[in-house]
Amino acid sequence: MAGRRLPPEKRDVFQEPVGYDISEEDLPEINAKHLIIAVGDVVSLTMRRNGIVPLLSVYDGFTERHEVTGFADLVKNGGLAETVVSNPPGEITSELVDAVKNALAGRSAGIIRVEGEEDLALLPCVLYAPENSVVIYGWPGRGMKAVDTDGPTRTRIAQLYDMMEESK
Repeated sequence: MAGRRLPPEKRDVFQEPVGYDISEEDLPEINAKHLIIAVGDVVSLTMRRNGIVPLLSVYDGFTERHEVTGFADLVKNGGLAETVVSNPPGEITSELVDAVKNALAGRSAGIIRVEGEEDLALLPCVLYAPENSVVIYGWPGRGMKAVDTDGPTRTRIAQLYDMMEESK
């Protein structure tokens, strides 16, 4: 899959949330029924603090443009393996897509650190998630959102992905 770039005229479409609101108290029930993929530093750290090890965690070390080291420290101090990829803001690089695919297939670490921005990582995570997965991501200032990876949601995410321009 080639990389993609978000055209400026489509930014408003991508600012609409996908999925439904959840609270930290909902995590054990979701974890009991689904495979979980976490996108974002705070979400990834919240999972671990609740004893949940997601199938995949994607983070960049920042929340709302401020450096957040909690999850990065956990990875480093815990000696957890991670894959590092480059992904500029407003893009989904082929490197990120490949890392997501490999992690979800169990061929690489279940933690991806993005140098750049992980905001659009939700798309490949939903598109390539195994059946019965839920992708949980942070919605700045509003908490967490959960995205079921069922047919209608995957179709909507594929439509968003197709709205992006192909990049190198």
